[in-house]
Amino acid sequence: MACTSKPLFVLRTRALPLLPSTFKPIIHLNRHNQRTAAPFTTPVWSQLKTPKGTDGTTNGRAPSKTILKNAPPPAPSLLETNAGDGEIGANPKQGSGIPIPGFAKKVPRKVLALLSNLPLAIGEMFSIAAIMAVGTVIDQGEKPEFYFQNFPEDNPVMGFLTWRWVLGLGFDHVYSSPLFLGMLALLAASLMACTYTTQIPLVKVARRWSFMSSAESIRKQEFSDTLPRASIQDLGVILMSAGYEVFLKGPSLYAFKGLAGRFAPIGVHIAMLLIMAGGTLSAVGSYRGSVTVPQGLNFVVGDVMNPTGFLSNPTRFFNTEVHVNKFYMDYYDSGEVSQFYTDLSLLDLGGKEVMRKTISVNDPLRFGGFTIYQTDWGFSALQVSKNNEGPFNLAMAPLQINGDKKLYGTFLPLADPESSDVKGISMLARDLQSIVLYDQEGKFAGVRRPGSKLPIDVDGVQIVIEDAIGSSGLQLKTDPGVPVVWALQDGTTVVIGGKTNRAKIGFPDEMNRLLDRVPEIVNDMNDSVA
Repeated sequence: MACTSKPLFVLRTRALPLLPSTFKPIIHLNRHNQRTAAPFTTPVWSQLKTPKGTDGTTNGRAPSKTILKNAPPPAPSLLETNAGDGEIGANPKQGSGIPIPGFAKKVPRKVLALLSNLPLAIGEMFSIAAIMAVGTVIDQGEKPEFYFQNFPEDNPVMGFLTWRWVLGLGFDHVYSSPLFLGMLALLAASLMACTYTTQIPLVKVARRWSFMSSAESIRKQEFSDTLPRASIQDLGVILMSAGYEVFLKGPSLYAFKGLAGRFAPIGVHIAMLLIMAGGTLSAVGSYRGSVTVPQGLNFVVGDVMNPTGFLSNPTRFFNTEVHVNKFYMDYYDSGEVSQFYTDLSLLDLGGKEVMRKTISVNDPLRFGGFTIYQTDWGFSALQVSKNNEGPFNLAMAPLQINGDKKLYGTFLPLADPESSDVKGISMLARDLQSIVLYDQEGKFAGVRRPGSKLPIDVDGVQIVIEDAIGSSGLQLKTDPGVPVVWALQDGTTVVIGGKTNRAKIGFPDEMNRLLDRVPEIVNDMNDSVA
């Protein structure tokens, strides 16, 4: 009798829990096919069930038929038995499809239970919403002088909010402040703990096979029926056509559907984690800045950009120079400003124009990984002629008034500006379309439109409003975005493709730099033929 190197015998009957046993047969074959004493241990698994009579009681006799199989038995830990109702369940771990992170097993269960607490997660979300509301109310990214002026200590906002609170808690840059990022990290930990302790076990339970081996236990269910002269295989096919997942084990069938609903909370948690991760990366890995530039002047992108976090990394496009060609506005019939525009040109280090676009509110310019937004406007200078002399550029200064309406003013001296008692003509403007003039006594003298070439006499001086020079309020920011790369090995060639939702121009440059570092494989054709 020949013997394999690792024989495995399975002793089983129809269905009951597995009973492990071990015997030590002395079986060894030498080269002459003779048995010698060489003990080894072989596990044997048996399933025993005492047959029941018609009344449901056992007769005390074991079955007389024993079947030996060479197939490996299922692990005992994967089978569960309910002796009361005859249910046999199987939870196939290898097919669960839900990997458990190794680090999660090292976290104390008390910590996981605390983090997965639902009231705690709700409180975290409300806290994040409250912090975001603060960021909506308080202007973000302004200079400290702005908060000194708008949140003074002698007149706190709402009776307590001063600039010390705003700057101390990072409310001037809420979305990159340690408080906001810390709350995001705590919520992310709660989501992962809830997924690990609650959602994944629910999916495992839903996927557990639960066969019933007795007709009586099936009849106890909420719905039961009997089909005479029917095949359980045909029932399985019909259930599959209705969307059920069907499992057969001998004469038993188990089917379920709706498992996708068990995965829905896990999908929601993963989506929230991805959103928070992307927002955090954008908050700590980008640059932001703002600038107000008069028409006709330039600025360099890198001079106005400030890093927002430790992951911020400048690019070569920060050397780009921006020239404001023209600034102008549209108005409603009532005279209110409806939209303002800026004609921008981007210049490289050699002064060559690489891009030109007219931006407006909600229509930004994107180039080289940074974006320029139209956010504000101002009145830079007023160009006037006096008695056919000039034109002269008079700087316009913002004046303090109540409300959000803007008011700018300038002064044209008629005497020696160095004297202690200087008198002249005052000019006020709310926008770029009309200028109001006042004489030396402060009396209304008239209104003129810039560029109308229509003179006006004030205190014996002829004034012509040549032009109104506006200034454009711009906001610049970078966003690393989410680049995705695909690659395929096609013989000896690697095909690469990718896309990104940000940095459309900088992404190809980055990929070209990375691809230049990939080594080239050189094959010796003669050696390969040999």
